[in-house]
Amino acid sequence: MLLLRLRSALAGAPQPCVSTIETALSNLRVSSPPIRLSKPVTAVRNSTSLAQGRANGAKDGAGKRLGAKKSGEQYVIPGNIIFRQRGTHWFPGDNVGMGRDHTIYATQAGYVKYYKDPLRHPKRQYIGVVFERSQTLPQPPNAVRRRKLGMLAYQMAETAENVVAEKQSIVGQKAVATLRPGYQYRQANWEIGRAAERANIQVEPFKPGDRFAAWRKTAIRKAKNAERRGLGGRKR
Repeated sequence: MLLLRLRSALAGAPQPCVSTIETALSNLRVSSPPIRLSKPVTAVRNSTSLAQGRANGAKDGAGKRLGAKKSGEQYVIPGNIIFRQRGTHWFPGDNVGMGRDHTIYATQAGYVKYYKDPLRHPKRQYIGVVFERSQTLPQPPNAVRRRKLGMLAYQMAETAENVVAEKQSIVGQKAVATLRPGYQYRQANWEIGRAAERANIQVEPFKPGDRFAAWRKTAIRKAKNAERRGLGGRKR
């Protein structure tokens, strides 16, 4: 229709002009619409290797078996692991320790107790070990603290026998073992050192720093032991 109208409008124009217009219109003809696909074309990248960090399965390791290993009031001995954790969900209480990986373990033999201590911290949870199953935690601040071997920290009363034993003279009296520092019933060092004098035994005086004498005694003792072993194993 457009061509017909242009031709009728330009009927009186010279022929060269009509041919030029037709040529220009033929060049302006609309081409056929492009072919459209139903789905958009996307580029696909095929990786030649696994993602970084997954080549050796580092993020898919075995479980670490965290959690409680001993329940409440269960008997433990020193070294038993009570709780494994990451971070301080539980804090060490009485008679327990905590390793560098936050593992809580027992330091004394006793029974496990899970408890809270508002006087120490309002929100923290603690794990402790007690020496008796009926004992509870936390203990009152003024209560008697229990020690190793189940002993109580009571102050010992000075009896007349202990006072007399401390004031005994060296010579002419029988030595009595008394309670020494470290909870040991033994004589004092100076009493032990003068035992030979009280028994009228002549002892070679000790020379500080005489290492040759000590080496000679050791050599003689080893020679006697070797001779004794040789006589015992000889066949008759």
